[in-house]
Amino acid sequence: MARITEELIRRRSEHNNLEITTLEEISLHQQDIEKIEHLDKWCRNLKILYLQSNLIPKIENVGRLKYLEYLNLALNNITKIENLSGCESLQKLDFTVNFIGDLLSIESLKVNEHLKEIYLTGNPCTDYEGYRDFVIATLPQLQWLDGREITKSERITALQKLPELRQSIERQQLLYEEEREREKEREEEKERDKGKPGFNSRWYTDPNAHVGPENGATTNNKRDTEDNEDENFMKEPVSHTPESRIALHKHLSEKRQTKTQETKPVQRERRLERNGVMLNINEGKYDFHLTEDDNNNQFVLDVSCPRFMDSSLVDCEVHPTFVRVLIKGKILQLVLQEEVSPDQSEAKRSQTTGHLLVTMPKSKPVLRPKRNETMTKESKNKEKDIGTGQAQSDLLLEVSQDKPSIFNIVKESETHVISDSPPPPPLKPVSDDFIDDPDVPPLI
Repeated sequence: MARITEELIRRRSEHNNLEITTLEEISLHQQDIEKIEHLDKWCRNLKILYLQSNLIPKIENVGRLKYLEYLNLALNNITKIENLSGCESLQKLDFTVNFIGDLLSIESLKVNEHLKEIYLTGNPCTDYEGYRDFVIATLPQLQWLDGREITKSERITALQKLPELRQSIERQQLLYEEEREREKEREEEKERDKGKPGFNSRWYTDPNAHVGPENGATTNNKRDTEDNEDENFMKEPVSHTPESRIALHKHLSEKRQTKTQETKPVQRERRLERNGVMLNINEGKYDFHLTEDDNNNQFVLDVSCPRFMDSSLVDCEVHPTFVRVLIKGKILQLVLQEEVSPDQSEAKRSQTTGHLLVTMPKSKPVLRPKRNETMTKESKNKEKDIGTGQAQSDLLLEVSQDKPSIFNIVKESETHVISDSPPPPPLKPVSDDFIDDPDVPPLI
């Protein structure tokens, strides 16, 4: 038996950010629900409620839905219209293809002043003589019945013959209830004749039916037997009753379950190691970056997790020689080149990108050579001299004739010319009349 649970309602309220207290519309169709419950407590603001294609036999627990405007109960096992007087805002009802034989129960809708439209197509009560006129005369606020608009002349005619119509409906309804009781007795008698508890009386197989090829292949026999049973079940004439609908539902559910078990893929066994050596595995094909931070002597693993995935779906394990991350049941396992310290490792998740960052310090410290103190002092003094600009003008670069090198630094007085080209001529004045007078201000 499927029930209305909080998880089901939240799953069906994605359009309302999974909030059920402010929910105004919800669709619970084709959920195999057999009872209406909890909606009048959890979803008080509902305006539209879809419950079609279920196995609901009774209208209940909706009287507190004061704002409910549309209720769809098509393709269920409803036999009577009841418990809707508290739905003050109700405007539309859909009872298509149910088992409503109690047409007099429609009088309970007189208090629903805003009711404008109702569907009863496919119910036994629609076969009663004078059905439409009786409904029109009983519910004066109604404007549409079974998709047809109610005219003024039609309403006047129905109101004039309402007393006669009511007596006729009572007689026909009584005959229907007697026939319904006989059907139940026949069903019970058939169950007793079968003599098998829980055996479906609709599911009957002819003992002379062909069950397979003559060679007696067991696989084909089983398959042919199932096909014959399905064919007999579907072709067997049955009355349109709630019991037949429940039997059909059970049969289809068993078939779906059997088909699911047959087509269920066989899960391969996970191999995390081979001959005692851990393997690199990425089942989810997630993007990742494993880097080695030499400055901090650690490994850093960056995994691109889905941004909006809940952190409860992520699990991380750090071992001395490998790291394992479990994301939504998929394993990401990486082998490390050096041993790390699991106790000092840390895993964090970004709140903006959703990435998982795992830092794993190495267990062995890095040994660095000591620097010579004397050499360090000399290098510092040279850097200081060069930085202050002292003695830079006294140092020149010279290329030796014997062995060319750019590292021979000598004083300016010790330099000599190594080129054979003559020196450049002195600069000539611009003109003969030019006088270099320092008192003359410069040109602007």
